[in-house]
Amino acid sequence: MNDTDTAISCSDLVRIYSGEGVEVQALQGLNLHVSRGELVAIIGASGSGKSTLLGILSGLDKPTAGKASVAGRDLLSLTRKQRLDYRRHVVGFIWQQTERNLLPYLTARENVMMAMSLAGTPSRGSRSAELLDMLQIAHLADRMPAQLSGGEQQRVAIAVSLANEPEVLLADEPTGELDDATSAEVLEVMRTVNRELGVTTLIVTHDPAVSEHVRRTVLIRDGRTSTEVFRSHGDDGEHSVAEEFTVIDRSGRLQLPAEYVSRLQLRDRVRLELETTHVRVSPAGRPATDPAVSGVDPGAAPSSGEEPEGRIDEPYEEEVR
Repeated sequence: MNDTDTAISCSDLVRIYSGEGVEVQALQGLNLHVSRGELVAIIGASGSGKSTLLGILSGLDKPTAGKASVAGRDLLSLTRKQRLDYRRHVVGFIWQQTERNLLPYLTARENVMMAMSLAGTPSRGSRSAELLDMLQIAHLADRMPAQLSGGEQQRVAIAVSLANEPEVLLADEPTGELDDATSAEVLEVMRTVNRELGVTTLIVTHDPAVSEHVRRTVLIRDGRTSTEVFRSHGDDGEHSVAEEFTVIDRSGRLQLPAEYVSRLQLRDRVRLELETTHVRVSPAGRPATDPAVSGVDPGAAPSSGEEPEGRIDEPYEEEVR
């Protein structure tokens, strides 16, 4: 992937918080690469490091070690003035809490125009009208946030985040306070924005349902990128097919999904077998599958007394190239 095609790049990212003699390692060598124009969801449980990652990408926090760049800006070398310019022009941000996105004493239109005013963006009237129309809330332009529903408030928040034509849009649990139906509507709006404006969009959430609305989902566990799911949506927007891949770091380490480990009772150590097009992973107690070594026919069905095979079938196969 060329640098010009990369919107977000994180390599071996580490963030350690220290206080009162205690250290917490929120990110433990995380790697992430997002292409320009992609719509990606970052999903992880509480404490997995996803919010820490978003804080770094938004310019509100700095990593302890590693590399991070957004839209060609090295986030570790930005001066205070450059960081302010970065937050106003390069990235747009949507908070989970609507009260953090909108000023309660301004109308929807005025909230969008205020963001443009702070950044010195021209054509504020036409730009705000264009964004509110795209988000299908032009008829609500003169209403105060308190007069809007939660979903309508988040649409206005999206318009505010896009006011200064950012290259990257970051969203922190944008549907966290919405019901399922409204959440789906807001996520579809974000898909429309991504498609029509081409703005790279990264959604951080704990809700697995978000993956239904994006092309790629990255799962984070224990401060590291663990697996990725690529989803192909049908022409009708309803049918989709997902493929899941594990992520291998530079040291060759990978994390298997917890459900795979549990189902196959993988623990302590596992057997690895290099085959022509993939690596086979199975419980250590299972005999090797090479007939020349074990006498076991790899194509034969296991008997009732055998341990379940742990082969990582598609998409968990690493091709030998």
